[in-house]
Amino acid sequence: MDYAKLAGEIKRWGSELGFQAVGIADCELSTAEPRLLEWLARGWHGEMDYMARHGARRARPAELVPGTLSAICCRMNYASALEDEWPDLADGHRACVARYARGRDYHRLMRIRLQRLAGRIGQAVGGFRCRAFCDSAPVLEVELAAKAGLGWRGKHTLLLDRSAGSWFFLGELYTDLRLPPDPPAPDHCGSCAKCIEVCPTQAIRAPYQLDARRCISYLTIELKGAIPVELRPLIGNRVYGCDDCQLVCPWNSFAQVTKESDFAVRNGLDQATLVELFAWSAEEFDARMAGSAIRRIGYERWLRNLAVGLGNAPASPEVIEALRARSDDISALVREHVHWALGRLGA
Repeated sequence: MDYAKLAGEIKRWGSELGFQAVGIADCELSTAEPRLLEWLARGWHGEMDYMARHGARRARPAELVPGTLSAICCRMNYASALEDEWPDLADGHRACVARYARGRDYHRLMRIRLQRLAGRIGQAVGGFRCRAFCDSAPVLEVELAAKAGLGWRGKHTLLLDRSAGSWFFLGELYTDLRLPPDPPAPDHCGSCAKCIEVCPTQAIRAPYQLDARRCISYLTIELKGAIPVELRPLIGNRVYGCDDCQLVCPWNSFAQVTKESDFAVRNGLDQATLVELFAWSAEEFDARMAGSAIRRIGYERWLRNLAVGLGNAPASPEVIEALRARSDDISALVREHVHWALGRLGA
């Protein structure tokens, strides 16, 4: 089989399926493994126990999927708009949701497209083994994508590309086909440290080193319990995820708007206020967030996050009334954050 020709066809098929870039990496990740284990040893994964549970397996693709020889890495843009969002972050009444979560959950769309790509490969080569991933298994996605030439790891630890910035999702196909790997992309961060300087909670401890326990995305999505009191004022009005390190990155001036309708903003999440979202009932949350990545955190943590945002908002009668309406909430977690917010507002 002409594997070089097949690799070219795979990239063409990927483009036809809506991926903006497709690259191929070998599965040699021995240089990444020590960094992963050091990160885990520091406890920077916080409550993400699954990270420690899988341990070094992330850096050993053939242990996850026996027979794996190559990783086909794919990239898909997700930003439905690229307007300036700093005014929204400065408006204490607005609720800021990370761009990737404003539309439908990306997992399903990405996996469907990856499976279709696998099907096209199967039609061409006959029997072969392959498994699709999109933020769904112990896979070093950024490391593999960088090896596949889709970009380089930025100082904020996300993948960056000169022509696309970082507003994109990653997905992979592990396969037993020995495809020729693409050359990795060089690092173009240079001396820039804007992402480190802008981080509200100083979660980026040094270039390429992220303490997830301080990251607002972790605090508002992964953390199940109470948000540390000392970090609450730093979260501002970010109620699901945080985009600051991407918003400030110069390479995102070259980013492209997505063409995928699934990633279009739903429920006005690019314009909503904290008070408006805090008024949703549990039934309304479930209905509006059906098919959204936000639904995975559940109604209780959604209210927790909004209570923190309201505690950081200007002390208007509307804000205080909204908080008082939930001061006796059935959830102890919500009550604790509501009482903190009221205290912070002097109410």
